[in-house]
Amino acid sequence: MNRRTMLAALALAASAGVPDVCAAPARVRPPAVAGTFYPADPKELAAMVDGFLARAPAAPLEGVVALVAPHAGYVYSGQVAAHSYALLKGRTLARVVVIAPSHVDSFPYAAVYDGTGYATPLGQIPVDTEFAAKLVKAGGGAVRLSSRGHSTSGPQGEHALEVQLPFLQRTVGRFKLVPVIMGDQGYDACRALGLALARLIDGPDTVLVASSDLSHFHSYDEAVKLDRKTLRAIEEWDYLSLSRNFARQIWEACGGGPIVAAMIAAERLGASQAKVLKYANSGDTTGDRSRVVGYGAVAIVKNVGRRAPGATFSLGTADRTQLLAIAKRSVETAVRQGKVYECPKVSEALMQERGAFVTLRKAGQLRGCIGYVAPVKPLGETVRDVAAFAALRDERFRPVTSAELPLLEYEISVLSPLRHVLDVKQIVVGRHGLVMRQRDAEGLLLPQVPVEQGWNRNTFLEQTCVKAGLPPRAWQDPDTDTFAFTALVFGDRAPVSEVEREDPAAVPRAPAPGSPAPSGAPF
Repeated sequence: MNRRTMLAALALAASAGVPDVCAAPARVRPPAVAGTFYPADPKELAAMVDGFLARAPAAPLEGVVALVAPHAGYVYSGQVAAHSYALLKGRTLARVVVIAPSHVDSFPYAAVYDGTGYATPLGQIPVDTEFAAKLVKAGGGAVRLSSRGHSTSGPQGEHALEVQLPFLQRTVGRFKLVPVIMGDQGYDACRALGLALARLIDGPDTVLVASSDLSHFHSYDEAVKLDRKTLRAIEEWDYLSLSRNFARQIWEACGGGPIVAAMIAAERLGASQAKVLKYANSGDTTGDRSRVVGYGAVAIVKNVGRRAPGATFSLGTADRTQLLAIAKRSVETAVRQGKVYECPKVSEALMQERGAFVTLRKAGQLRGCIGYVAPVKPLGETVRDVAAFAALRDERFRPVTSAELPLLEYEISVLSPLRHVLDVKQIVVGRHGLVMRQRDAEGLLLPQVPVEQGWNRNTFLEQTCVKAGLPPRAWQDPDTDTFAFTALVFGDRAPVSEVEREDPAAVPRAPAPGSPAPSGAPF
């Protein structure tokens, strides 16, 4: 057969419907945990999911951009997951991006499945291969087409993404899937994935799902306490503190990276609030409260019609007085005895975990200032720690001596949650403090600093960059993140600052379309 005859035969075969032998074969990822995490029988599986959904009435929310849902075995977490997926019943979607952590493989990127489909006992879901290719291009080296993390081999295949799919099949029905497994859950990896997704999603026909359980293997009461901190930070939209505390294992969520990436993407798509729909843990279903796993259902939305929880924060006179006493005793104990001061019993308000700075002055001149930016300890312990650090570990000054103790003046700044700034015009000098971050470089200035220095907004932004070791104009760099916060400021020299007693939800938002190392000083 000559070349012309062969081409004619191939053309005839194609017109007759014979498959093109040169086309890439379909590659569908089969279910790996059917029969263990959820039923393998299609009818039994559909009935179980439908039962969960029937017992989870949809909250009256509009503008849902992303969801957080747990990924344990259905008998443990299915009812919690249903509270998220109930919001999608009857909704028509072109695609769903499911972001999950890797439990069985380790790799330094986010792996977008390079096959053509994902299967469950309820049928196959096509992968949106066109969107996947664009996502890889937009994410640079942080996002790759790969089968890594999507494993079905070994004693147990990866489950975190797979278990979300039957819920989507029973609520959305027909859609295309973008399956992403995160091998790296660090902040920069989350940021790269989140920004890439935001650049590609152009309408309400795409929803993000972050697959995550919460704390693991604590007692029931300890798990509830720990999980509340994580869920509160999500509702307060402080995803930088979430990422930090996950990395330091202060808080726990095995899918913490997917949560942060989804929040970053959703924020650029106009979302501004998160609402916890349901919380429970395995102790609620098994009755064994000795070692439990926590589960949360969260909706990330453009508007839920209410202010963020914990919107106002203030301290009464007695609490402020006690915090100042703790700061002074901590410094005196550290300087004179070289010991850590043992905090007395404090009120419930001082048991809240919040970031705080302690500033020391002598004769009106700065003598030391250090703080915790993220909420890592109860407020009383935080002030105790950072006061001693300000006296002895501020590298710009020699350590405070015993002779100086009577001459010191104390100022405490209690920080609100950090909120990412999308429009710098909303930064108010005297109300907002700033954190500037670009990769490993980071700097912070407290709200009182620009007032004391007589800076305008632009100078404030530039000096925060300088504080981070960045060029003054780095705040305009797309690789730089600017976070704002308010602070409740009080001390020896002045009464509590009323202007800083602000709603954390008022920190700039764009219009809708163990212990960590202490942070440096404010100057």
